[in-house]
Amino acid sequence: MKALVLFYSTYGHVYRMAESIAEGIREVPGAEAVVRRVPETLTGEILAQMGAVEAQKQFAHIPVCAVSELPAYDAIFFGTPTRFGNMCGQMRQFLDATGGLWFSGALIGKVGSVFTSSATQHGGQESTILTFQVTLLHHGMVLAGLPYSFEGQMRVDEITGGSPYGASTIAGTRGERMPSDNELAAARFQGKHVAGIASKLSRG
Repeated sequence: MKALVLFYSTYGHVYRMAESIAEGIREVPGAEAVVRRVPETLTGEILAQMGAVEAQKQFAHIPVCAVSELPAYDAIFFGTPTRFGNMCGQMRQFLDATGGLWFSGALIGKVGSVFTSSATQHGGQESTILTFQVTLLHHGMVLAGLPYSFEGQMRVDEITGGSPYGASTIAGTRGERMPSDNELAAARFQGKHVAGIASKLSRG
């Protein structure tokens, strides 16, 4: 069973979550995790104005994904920061290029899962995942999230991301907060949970 963790990250928060998703995938016997990023659409000048150039060096070694690669995987995890309650433009542009895969039905029956980040606690994490899933359903993918068997999403002793729809993290309005141990644990749980489902489906 081969799983793709495909992400876009501005300051590294979603990348950290992607690494934990991949760790969880690798806990499933026979599962292989591949991490890729979507192409950047912003110019270097704009990224510099956003203060993101230095932060993006931490994942510059991750290869950029091509749309043609997607059918090779049994499960695909999509990681995106929240932009006004929706996925970021970079991820949207990548998905908008998958029309050929939709036409041929290349992703039908594959498992899809989403994780995200937002600046604030109520910054649209759940709506981002839910609206993202609409695209996956159009591709005929089987959706899987973060079940309540991950008890960390029920914690009230700390501010934390995570919902039944998928793992998430809160970045802070200046990107000052990196994913907590609980949020990373949620991502690992989601990786293992979804990879287990995909492994069963791939065996028929």
